[in-house]
Amino acid sequence: MRVVVVGASGNIGTALLEKLEGEAAVTEVAAVARRLPPVAPTSPTVTWHRGDIATDDLDPLLRGADVVVHLAWLFQPTHRPSSTWANNAVGTARLLEAVERSQAKALVVATSVAAYSPRQDDQLVDESWPTHGASTAAYAREKAYVERLLDAFKAQVKRCVVTRLRPAFVFHRRTATQQRRLFMGPLVPGSLVRPSLIPVLPTPAGLLLQTVHSDDVGSAIASAVVAGTPGAFNICADGVLTPRQLAELFNARQATVPARLARAALKAAWTAHAVPANPELLDALLAVPMMSNARAKAEWDWVPTVSAVDALGEFFEGLRRGEAHPTPPLDADTGGRLRTEEFGTGVGSRP
Repeated sequence: MRVVVVGASGNIGTALLEKLEGEAAVTEVAAVARRLPPVAPTSPTVTWHRGDIATDDLDPLLRGADVVVHLAWLFQPTHRPSSTWANNAVGTARLLEAVERSQAKALVVATSVAAYSPRQDDQLVDESWPTHGASTAAYAREKAYVERLLDAFKAQVKRCVVTRLRPAFVFHRRTATQQRRLFMGPLVPGSLVRPSLIPVLPTPAGLLLQTVHSDDVGSAIASAVVAGTPGAFNICADGVLTPRQLAELFNARQATVPARLARAALKAAWTAHAVPANPELLDALLAVPMMSNARAKAEWDWVPTVSAVDALGEFFEGLRRGEAHPTPPLDADTGGRLRTEEFGTGVGSRP
């Protein structure tokens, strides 16, 4: 089986490549990224190829593919939503057209919990929950639009099995530098994220959080590749993190802050270009539903190996240590080269 992974150098892509190497049915993996690793990891099955879904001819990259996995996504710049739309919405449409021409048998796409419509209560929802976006954030809007593109593709290209995974917030210690850069910015050094410096953890009212470890997402996508199961799958660790549990990670006291004040503070920082995360992302964080992962467990025998609290704790430990990974999106050195881009004057950071 030849598998083409588009967006292979990022958080989920690097985890997936490791998992696919253990799958006997997978004989060849084409890892596609906009920026190639300086030194590609040695592997008997993985070859690296340069490709940009927004601009490049994708047909040669997908030629001979049995399964195409779509992970390419642009988070920044939030001050220029037309740039993320060109990659995430238009680029995905271009990729789906190329998949149709390639005659691939299956397509696996990572969307997000942010594609879901806002929650109505704290009950776990299954994959039938509406996907109209959790907020007006470009990230949520674009994830919801991709869901519509997949609906249309599935209806038109009936020979191709379409599997979509909707992960919770995905963490790994080696992605800590990238995620600090994307969401906190250079003014928040990871070394400050330590219990001795955070006696009180303020959290916005209504915050509930589901997480999942990158390795567990990689395992779920590998299962999708091999099993060829159509439909949507929620991917998250068991349990829902409360503000009190988040504070316990820092041995800190928890203090609830009105959501409107937290949003106002984030909006001021974002407007001043002090942080790259915009206030609509906070809206999405507070609105996403809590997901049930029962279907992935039942159909794939998938079991999250890292708990919700441990996945987040590992990320914080990675922040304190400045951990990274030698692919361009995850490399610690990327922060200096792309700092201007992340704050709205360039193309941002993506696989």
